[in-house]
Amino acid sequence: MGNILRWIIGIPIAAFVTVALFIFMKILISGDFKPQEKSEAANFEINPTVEDIKVVKRTTKIDKVKKVITPPPPPQIERQQAAKPQEAIASLEGAIPEFEPPKIDRQNFKIQVSDRDAQPLVRIPPIMPPRAEKSGHCNVKFDVSPEGQPFNVSATYCTQSLFSRASIKSVEKWKYNPKIVDGRSVSRSGVESKITFRLTDERGKIIPE
Repeated sequence: MGNILRWIIGIPIAAFVTVALFIFMKILISGDFKPQEKSEAANFEINPTVEDIKVVKRTTKIDKVKKVITPPPPPQIERQQAAKPQEAIASLEGAIPEFEPPKIDRQNFKIQVSDRDAQPLVRIPPIMPPRAEKSGHCNVKFDVSPEGQPFNVSATYCTQSLFSRASIKSVEKWKYNPKIVDGRSVSRSGVESKITFRLTDERGKIIPE
């Protein structure tokens, strides 16, 4: 019922709008056509004249070239020549004088060497263990042979046990002047030393023990 009512109301409205548009279009077409007046042609120049620009010329005055007198050359100084030696290079005065060599009794002749204790010559620094997390030290004790070589090396105390092996290996590579007693080299026992391990961080600061 609703659809039929919409069709009954919509058809007259649509017919009225269609007729009104048709009448409006007819009125527009029935009017007289009047052409528009032509506009005046625009005139312009392709190559306009350009005013000449006056170029100001600069006048420069060149000074007259002055004649320069070349100075005289410096006086030459006479060089003194060294006189040649008149005497011969080899002469009797420069000869080695003759002398009698001293007589040495080989049986009683002895070279006396003063007594001294063992002295270090070369000390190889220890290698830092890779597992070390801070600095430390070790006290080592060893003997020195008559040839100056350490032996019987032992670590008496270490702040960390991982420093013990590195300290012993370092001391075994050391070199000593042997102990001298009555002109003869002898072994030296009970030598003590301290091996220090310095570990640094990324900034170069030493990490304390």
